[in-house]
Amino acid sequence: MTDKVFGVLRVFEIMLLVLAGVLAVPACQKYDVLVEKDQVCQQKWSDLEADLQRRADLIPNLVSTVKAAANYEQSTLQKITDARASATSIKLSGDDFTDPEKMKAFQEAQDKISPSAISRLLVSNENYPKLQASGQYTDLMKQLEGTENRILRSRQQYNEAVKNYNSELMRVGGAVVNKATGQPFKPRVYFAASAESQAVPKVSF
Repeated sequence: MTDKVFGVLRVFEIMLLVLAGVLAVPACQKYDVLVEKDQVCQQKWSDLEADLQRRADLIPNLVSTVKAAANYEQSTLQKITDARASATSIKLSGDDFTDPEKMKAFQEAQDKISPSAISRLLVSNENYPKLQASGQYTDLMKQLEGTENRILRSRQQYNEAVKNYNSELMRVGGAVVNKATGQPFKPRVYFAASAESQAVPKVSF
């Protein structure tokens, strides 16, 4: 009798191990999917940062060109310089992407150096015909507008990656695996730029 009971228990134990193994496979796969989608978000954010840095790198050249071509008030150019410094000083990493307030602060700083924001700081070209005729100035403004197009695409691609990642995380399988592994994954915040920056600004001087 004891041997029979032992045999039944042994079979039951084996069945439990097999069941655990069967359940572990999709769980591991789901974890890997979350890791992969999170990495895609990281990559798309890096692409967006590169485009934002490209815009920031154009600002000093723009300021120098304006200084050389027209007698703008120093305070106006200083505001542009300060806005650029503020935008480049804010860096996001780690849990920052899950913090709405930090994402908002980052977006607001970036909005201050968009071409439309810069155009509001600069005076009308009618008062500065030399600036209007400057080939270097015109080229810089075209580069800024082109960069804004690239930023818009990068924002869209990042948000698409965030949508895929968050959707996977909120599905039953993703939520269960995340909780079982100590919740290493957190929902990311979308890059929701201001309504004004959704359309590429047309800057004309």
